[in-house]
Amino acid sequence: MKAVMKILAVGFAVTMVATGCKKKEEKPVAQAPAPAMEAPGAPAPDVMVPKETTLVVPETVKGKWSKVKLVLQDKTAQKSTEYLINIGSEFNVPDTKLKIVVGEFLPDFRMDGATITSGSNEPNNPAVKIEVLENGKSIFKGWLYAKFPAIHPFEHERYGLTLKEGVRKG
Repeated sequence: MKAVMKILAVGFAVTMVATGCKKKEEKPVAQAPAPAMEAPGAPAPDVMVPKETTLVVPETVKGKWSKVKLVLQDKTAQKSTEYLINIGSEFNVPDTKLKIVVGEFLPDFRMDGATITSGSNEPNNPAVKIEVLENGKSIFKGWLYAKFPAIHPFEHERYGLTLKEGVRKG
């Protein structure tokens, strides 16, 4: 009886090793059918289309701020330079190939859904919309935040750029 049990045990072990080591066959994955053609330019029904953001500068803010103080860090020279730039202007940064285009300034930046605005005329969350060009090519478009400079920062191998503050009209 012991001999029969040994034979069965060895046979079972051989069967397990033989079948357990085999690579399982992969079954082909059925592809989803292509979506039906929609009208030209219409998004596919299952694709989310981002809403375009709308910038609203409240009347209480319009014309109340004239300039922004931006700080340019030169990582190679390890020095920072502060520039006072008019809102709505372009500024060629001396001794660089950078041009900064200063857009709207919001003293109390708020974003609600697809609307960007200012919650008040107090500098609770100052932000400025800028574009940076290098050799005439746009390398950054976005917002700089005085209190949160790490949110969507300007990134460049040599330069850093941050918003220090907005300057009220005199």
